[in-house]
Amino acid sequence: MAEVEARRNLVLSGLEPLIITPESVFVNIGERTNVTGSRKFLRLIKEEKYDEALSIAKEQVEGGAQIIDINMDEGMLDGEYAMVKFLNLIAAEPDIARVPIMIDSSKWHIIEAGLKVAQGKCVVNSISLKEGEEQFIHHAQLIKRYGAAAIIMAFDEVGQADNYERRVEICQRSYDILVNKVGFPPQDIIFDLNIFPVATGMEEHRLNALDFFRGTKWVRENLPHAHISGGVSNVSFSFRGNDVVREAMHSVFLYHAIKNGMTMGIVNPEMLSIYDEIPKDLLEHVEDVILNRRDDATERLLDFAENVKGGPKTNEKEVQEWRLGTVQERITHSLVKGVDAFIEEDVEEARLAATKPIEVIEINLMAGMNVVGDLFGSGKMFLPQVVKSARVMKKAVAYLLPFIEAAKQVGDKEGNGKILMATVKGDVHDIGKNIVSVVLACNNYEIIDLGVMVPPEKIIAAAVEHNVDIIGLSGLITPSLDEMVYLAKELDKRNMDIPVMIGGATTSRAHTAVKIAPQYKGTVVHVNDASRAVTVAGNLLDDNREQYTSDIRTDYDAFRESFLGRSRDKNFLSIEDARKNKLQLDWANFTPVKPNVIGEQVIEVDLDVLVPYIDWTPFFQTWELHGKYPAILTDEVVGEQATSVFADAQAMLQVILKGKKLQAKGIYGIFPANQVNDDDIQLYDENGKELEKFLTLRQQSQKTKGAPNMALADFIAPKDNGVTDYMGAFCVTTGFGVDEWADEYRDNLDDYNSIMVKALADRFAEAFAEYLHEKVRKESWGYDSDETLSKEDLIKENYKGIRPAPGYPACPDHLEKPTIWKLLNVEAAIGVTLTESMAMWPASSVSGYYFGNPESKYFGLGKIKEDQVIDYAKRRSISTDMAMKWLNPNIAD
Repeated sequence: MAEVEARRNLVLSGLEPLIITPESVFVNIGERTNVTGSRKFLRLIKEEKYDEALSIAKEQVEGGAQIIDINMDEGMLDGEYAMVKFLNLIAAEPDIARVPIMIDSSKWHIIEAGLKVAQGKCVVNSISLKEGEEQFIHHAQLIKRYGAAAIIMAFDEVGQADNYERRVEICQRSYDILVNKVGFPPQDIIFDLNIFPVATGMEEHRLNALDFFRGTKWVRENLPHAHISGGVSNVSFSFRGNDVVREAMHSVFLYHAIKNGMTMGIVNPEMLSIYDEIPKDLLEHVEDVILNRRDDATERLLDFAENVKGGPKTNEKEVQEWRLGTVQERITHSLVKGVDAFIEEDVEEARLAATKPIEVIEINLMAGMNVVGDLFGSGKMFLPQVVKSARVMKKAVAYLLPFIEAAKQVGDKEGNGKILMATVKGDVHDIGKNIVSVVLACNNYEIIDLGVMVPPEKIIAAAVEHNVDIIGLSGLITPSLDEMVYLAKELDKRNMDIPVMIGGATTSRAHTAVKIAPQYKGTVVHVNDASRAVTVAGNLLDDNREQYTSDIRTDYDAFRESFLGRSRDKNFLSIEDARKNKLQLDWANFTPVKPNVIGEQVIEVDLDVLVPYIDWTPFFQTWELHGKYPAILTDEVVGEQATSVFADAQAMLQVILKGKKLQAKGIYGIFPANQVNDDDIQLYDENGKELEKFLTLRQQSQKTKGAPNMALADFIAPKDNGVTDYMGAFCVTTGFGVDEWADEYRDNLDDYNSIMVKALADRFAEAFAEYLHEKVRKESWGYDSDETLSKEDLIKENYKGIRPAPGYPACPDHLEKPTIWKLLNVEAAIGVTLTESMAMWPASSVSGYYFGNPESKYFGLGKIKEDQVIDYAKRRSISTDMAMKWLNPNIAD
């Protein structure tokens, strides 16, 4: 029984799960959607500017918030109305709705109103014993019924817990009531132990931080599975106005709180220093206060704070001093800083001192890369730096290889293990795979990279041929998930037992546990990102691997059993009822704008024209640097690294422009169109002859009163109305030649620029789509010829009309892409092809639709029921099984 108990994890979800395990890093809760903490958010809610308020939520998620706290408690607000409206709006925004919600209020009726409409598994903030056990139990029972987790304040009938003993007393009592009387899942209990200010000058406040740490440690050791949260900024209130000291205090407090077991909390990333980079004198003074190490700690920090004006400076002499260190120190410095100017000189010195050349890799280089790995894993170093470290590492290894080959003896160990990496059949995307490969190679794993669109038989044959220790599978598009399931079955048929790591944008722990793992007797494990890959690979291959793989299987089995056994969600309409609740637009008073050009048009554009249309925020996300451009360049945590990688991107941009390394080719068309059969869109030529028909899918989830169940077809005038409407489609690419150019860099041991080239090609493709859409709105179609939006407004999509794409939330069906290809004759016109899994090749390509109706907007389809899948299969003239395969991620249980 203890084995099962030890594996209970807190599982929250928006559209995507957030699983908090003992190995999870600290979970950051975004607080800017709180009317009590953000004057801007309060103003927008008061003025009912909900669209702008949503942008604040979106910025928080883009900035790295894993949960967003929503609070509408303000005297002049109808909090219940505001909470429900805002949560309903979030549900239609997949970029926000993917993360869990924290419903935050001191008023139970607002919390319950939020629980009724929140999707996924949310967190209630908060309940407590303040009003007695009866009320506490009542609220806890309702939270349990709604399937949420709960923040429990350390507060009872007597008052707030303000010391260690009171924290222990209230938490123990609350826990016993919740677990033993209510039957509340212990992993869904999150205690807020009250973070109070320190250095206030009052004697009774000296232990505020220390008591929080002690209380946190006690809860984690004595109340199984419970978690700890809190608002970190409270600790530094005494130093308001001195951000340098406050940032250091937050960092020090968080460092010690996490060590003692704090799981999550509200932290402003802009008000955090990097712990290891806090000047030693400031760190000493702050820790004296936080840890209550001196009687005069407060006075000393107050005096010291008067002289703190900014961070340390580095002069040129200090920059060169690293060359005076030992050979190991120099090699480590080169790897950490990504400097390759002296690496051959230094590894030669190390080789001459070594018994065998291989020892330079096993001892000197790996010692340096261990430092890189530790810094990366602890969040003190970022992905672009690691990839630059890999460039130095590869240069060093290339220099040493001839010496190693000459001295090689039978039985010599070659690295930590062999890992085969492949993007599965039908999928052409490999930036993420390449990044993971680089990070693994940095840690002395030999990588066998099979590239993209790799069929299962080739993966299996290569795994056998190279005797690999792990297979790594990557995929970006939804059909790749089925390929991974198929490969697992094939591995099982052949009685193989090689561990498989799963990664990529569409993959998830849930899909891995429910769909892939049951097909293979070997170990299958999902890897979230590059920073986790090394840890997972190490666990799969070290001496304790049997325990690790057993734990993974047990964890996935439990998750799968829970997932498959959960009650079916009945909050769905039949497809007939959903159509009755379709979006009803006023077609009688709407006159569609006739396009200036009807039919398809091929277009080529100079890359210089596209540069202003580039949205740089996703570029940084490619490098796992999270934040919104341009604010990310001054971000306290990642700003320095973001600025560095951005400078490298600008240099590469000039190489692309001057050398005309990429071509921007596209095709688009606008056609007469009508909605037919409720959910379909029939296109015509100028003479009324029927061309292709687009099939759309309709939302089926139960909506709040007045909200429609939408399909994209709702934005096109029905044929029965006798109005001729219009619709467009497009495909653009900037990808031809990218793979070959990237391979040149890789062949020269420069993965950093190889990845950079592909990342920029992707940005150009998206910029081309943005540019072309503007041209369509203002010229070719001309339905908004007077549009005068800034480039920032374009990136924010503040224009009339939309351009959704097959495979994305409003139309997740990839099978619509061939219809676009037929309509526009894409392959013959610009050479872009579709794989059998409907991925576009080259990868740096974008395709989609144009809707011009001013009422059109983006939305998420969400889950649909089997009756719509059957109906859809008939409309498309394919088998129900085939429809199930393509729509599987959207089918409700």
